[in-house]
Amino acid sequence: MRPHPAADNIIPLYQQHAALWDAARRDDFIEQPWLDAFLSLLPGGGQVLDIGCGAAKPLAAWMIARRFDVTGVDASPPMIELCRARFPQQRWQVADMRTLALGRTFHGLLAWDSVFHLTREAQRQMFPIFRAHARPGAALLFTSGPADGEAIGTFAGQPLYHASLDPVEYRQLLAQNGFRVVRQQSEDPTCGHHTIWLAQRQG
Repeated sequence: MRPHPAADNIIPLYQQHAALWDAARRDDFIEQPWLDAFLSLLPGGGQVLDIGCGAAKPLAAWMIARRFDVTGVDASPPMIELCRARFPQQRWQVADMRTLALGRTFHGLLAWDSVFHLTREAQRQMFPIFRAHARPGAALLFTSGPADGEAIGTFAGQPLYHASLDPVEYRQLLAQNGFRVVRQQSEDPTCGHHTIWLAQRQG
């Protein structure tokens, strides 16, 4: 079945409305307990790849304040411009996560509220990309939907695409790419009902 047409409008939507998204997002930090759990698996001062980093607040800002070295990638140039203005000492790059190939590995990979904007087939292709950028022992934190399917929200008055695989398939994809699940919770009521995965690369 062909994905909903809104799947093709994610990047243009975040390019056009970066300032609006930033204003609505940066002071809301319900993710801190999960982010702290993720960081606890990393060495002090470790290198983190933030995939779909947005405008760097609040998640990247929290990591930078704790002396982690952040490389952020996002497909929206206005978002990356905001990142560079706020944290010029870190690395920020305009990139589509679906074709990401940085040629280096990291102690941690963060994909919060980003991968779930991809179609299900594109999500399947992300797991080898995660593996290619993960050092042995690297932590991976990402969000998904609770069940297989598509969901269409709204942002700036336009349809906003989300998709999810079945949780069983996420577990299979993680295992196939060398990750073990450390912790998983569907629709966490303490975190805005996000479905969250914390995993770690074996070996």
